[in-house]
Amino acid sequence: MSSLSCGSARPPSATAATAARSPQSSAGAGQGGRSPQPLMPAGGSAEAAPRRRHVGFRQPRSTTGAAPPHPGQRRRRRPSGAQDLARDVLKRRRAQVVGVVVGADVQQHVEGLHRRVLRVEDDRGGPVAALLPEIQGSTPGMDFTEAYSDRCSAVGLAARQGNVEILRELISRGYSIDVPDNRRWLPIHEAAAHNSSECLKLLIDKAPAEDYIHSRTFEGMCALHLSASHGSVECLRVLLEAGADLNDVSTESATTPLFLAVEHKHAEVVKFLLQHGANIEGSHSWSGWNSLHQASFQSSTEIMQMLLEKGASKDCRDDFGITPLFVAAQYGQLESLRLLLSHGADVNCQAKDRATPLLIAAQEGHLDCVKLLLTAGADPNLYCNEDNWQLPIHAAAEMGHAKILELLIPVTDRICDKGEGKVSPVYSALYGGDGECLEMLLKQGFSPDAQECLDFGCRSPMCMIFQKQYYQFIDVLLKYGITLRGINLAHCLCHKKFALFRRFLRFGCSLPSEEELTDFILYSSTVQKEYKEWLPCLLLAGFNPVNFMCRIFSMSEDVLNFVLEFMNWSRLPPIVEQHLSQYKEKFTWTSKSHFAFLPSLSHLCRLEIRSLLGSERLRLERVIRELPLPACLQDYLLYLDVLRANSIPDLQDCLEQGEEGAPSSHSEAEDMEEGQQ
Repeated sequence: MSSLSCGSARPPSATAATAARSPQSSAGAGQGGRSPQPLMPAGGSAEAAPRRRHVGFRQPRSTTGAAPPHPGQRRRRRPSGAQDLARDVLKRRRAQVVGVVVGADVQQHVEGLHRRVLRVEDDRGGPVAALLPEIQGSTPGMDFTEAYSDRCSAVGLAARQGNVEILRELISRGYSIDVPDNRRWLPIHEAAAHNSSECLKLLIDKAPAEDYIHSRTFEGMCALHLSASHGSVECLRVLLEAGADLNDVSTESATTPLFLAVEHKHAEVVKFLLQHGANIEGSHSWSGWNSLHQASFQSSTEIMQMLLEKGASKDCRDDFGITPLFVAAQYGQLESLRLLLSHGADVNCQAKDRATPLLIAAQEGHLDCVKLLLTAGADPNLYCNEDNWQLPIHAAAEMGHAKILELLIPVTDRICDKGEGKVSPVYSALYGGDGECLEMLLKQGFSPDAQECLDFGCRSPMCMIFQKQYYQFIDVLLKYGITLRGINLAHCLCHKKFALFRRFLRFGCSLPSEEELTDFILYSSTVQKEYKEWLPCLLLAGFNPVNFMCRIFSMSEDVLNFVLEFMNWSRLPPIVEQHLSQYKEKFTWTSKSHFAFLPSLSHLCRLEIRSLLGSERLRLERVIRELPLPACLQDYLLYLDVLRANSIPDLQDCLEQGEEGAPSSHSEAEDMEEGQQ
């Protein structure tokens, strides 16, 4: 796109630095949030590229219902032979167990599916037979996070069931207690995950090595993590007595047992861990997200109270500067917010990108949180981006949260409306496409002629309408008295909105100024085939045809002939004569026959009278019709002879024609304009 003002820019509701990330955000992803994008790509397409706004962090889904692992954390590669692990285990058992024959039989079934079925025979009805319903099954495809019964050892199944008698007998018969399944879970993990404290004691007593209790799954979890996440205080007690580290961090996600207990809302486990000295500032991931963040996110106020009483920092921050109060505001957790405020949390804390809890609550539409934050002293005029213009009112306007906007308008300083270097929330409402918020702002006194936002490629809110193609809002801006500018005519040509072009002229749109002329001529050259739709109205409105003649090489033959009809073609300015001579040499031009003669006296009088009337009066046909002249002379002043000769509708018809995508009525604005004449 050319230098036309509605070219490309960042959207007016973007934060300048990072959007707050979730605890699962990649640690190596840097500080970038949603990057600012051009509002209108080159070529005049008005659909904006995705714009950035402060979105805080997003909590990805979790199979447990709580915060899932950091997305940047890759699951480590599994051994290529893991799928055959169960077969190898069974071979080892054959040599160990007396009287028990365990075999692996691979059978092919319907539709080519291969299923492995473990056939277990125990002539004496021993412990393995008791586990037969559990270990029979099929595994069409291996998943290293899903538990498969046919990939678990008999000892592991006994621990999973919490059957200490069978477990004891299996161990006495020589079954191994360190055979992993497809997840690399050992029997100790099964016991810890299924709250089998007695089985856990037995396995620890029979452990083949001292580090058995520290054995980790493929996910980096040890028995202590699994006990905490599954809410077993007894298993935790057994493990601690056996020497487990209470603050052990999982290798995959940097997660502590305390965080897992908080994540799964096990208040008793949290209490137990805190009583035994758990590190209260332990993080969830490499991004620094900790237990208080998680409790605030889940609105686990009982757990939050425990953590705060034990000394958890109420204003702790993750790597992106996000505090638990910010988390509560973003997710609308009113009780979490109220509790943190009662403990003195900073209501105006700012993330690294300077976003505040009030901004994020306004953006996400949490009305009650906004009310509470304002009551607690949140500053609605604290700038939330590095460019020092974004406020909560911008977020509410862009996202269409009218009730929140209604709260913020009275408490927001009006410097944001027309102050230099600021951005009016009118731009935000237009960018978000919300008519209710737009009209609310204008009704409360925000200007439809907001300050220029050259950084965003907007000279006025009308420019934003063309960028987003939200033509339905033109009526609203006209209703509240927007000043139409010459550049808006260029926008109409850029988007081929010819009916809108004609309407703007009728409503008093100023003609392109000197600084706007280059862009205007450039865009007019792209719609020369449709010149009958816009050029007659422009020239009849008083646009100086010399402006076109000085840029003659961008004009087609038809346009050139039509423009000359509005001039004294026998006395052209020297620069125009020179350009016209060069045009004849470069292009084949068939001029109208009467251009070879001097203009008639009537034509010269027409030019003089129209010059005296001026462009502001010429654009209204009724001004000509009110002159004390015969109707035939009035028609002549309106160039009806030229229009008919070129098969162009009369001026009145031209101005009143509607077009899809343009406003169908502007009666209020029209009445106001005619009343001023």
